[in-house]
Amino acid sequence: MSDVEDREGLAELARDVAAYARYAREIGDGYVSAGPTAPSVRVSGTSASRAAVQEEQEEREPMPVKKVSEPVRTSGAAGESLEDIRADLGDCTRCKLHPGRTNIVYGEGNPNASPMFAGEGPGADEDASGRPFVGAAGQLLDRIIESIGLRREDVYIANVVKCRPPGNRAPEKDESSMCEPFLHRQIIAVAPKIIVALGNTPVQSLLGFKGGITKLRGHFFEFRGIPVMPTFHPAYLLRDPSKKRDVWEDVKMVKARLDQG
Repeated sequence: MSDVEDREGLAELARDVAAYARYAREIGDGYVSAGPTAPSVRVSGTSASRAAVQEEQEEREPMPVKKVSEPVRTSGAAGESLEDIRADLGDCTRCKLHPGRTNIVYGEGNPNASPMFAGEGPGADEDASGRPFVGAAGQLLDRIIESIGLRREDVYIANVVKCRPPGNRAPEKDESSMCEPFLHRQIIAVAPKIIVALGNTPVQSLLGFKGGITKLRGHFFEFRGIPVMPTFHPAYLLRDPSKKRDVWEDVKMVKARLDQG
């Protein structure tokens, strides 16, 4: 390797370390303290307790990595808008979650967003406000979004289920199955360039994979031709800050793909 290549490599590493340091400052405590090791430069393809426990359990039960998404189950007219889908959702009573909700948490953000973030379901703060990701995990998600040069209003955010599960438990299969077609339709309406799937529930909904975020993250999959990056739910990061380094690598890949146009 030439001296020029050596210098270019060191310069690239320095830029990466500087960007990582900015990210660490933005997302808060627990990241920098993970250790002095610089982040690896690898290129490859709610309730805090609820999401954290679910992902912690399913990490121990990884599924083989596959590259084919499940068939899309969706309905609705071609070219429908987010407003059309919300009107169709109505004052939903389709599953057993509706009696315990305060508000339907439909989704919010830029209807023409390049990145879309898909989560699991609303927690207490979201149920009270009717907005997705506004609690502690949502504040962390905001900082992650800002770390790649975007604002919350630049992206679109929605969940698989639109009503809060009782006790902040994970959505059950029948609840997800009833509600996920609305998420699929939201994705079609927004037509994002990339979807970031936050945790196991949206990964299962969009890709058909059950569990194993550790095995799946860091690789792009596809939903209807749209790249999907699975990564840890922000609530899980509140429980295990050491995983923020993995999310850093994932969002770097998302930013690089967005920058390609």
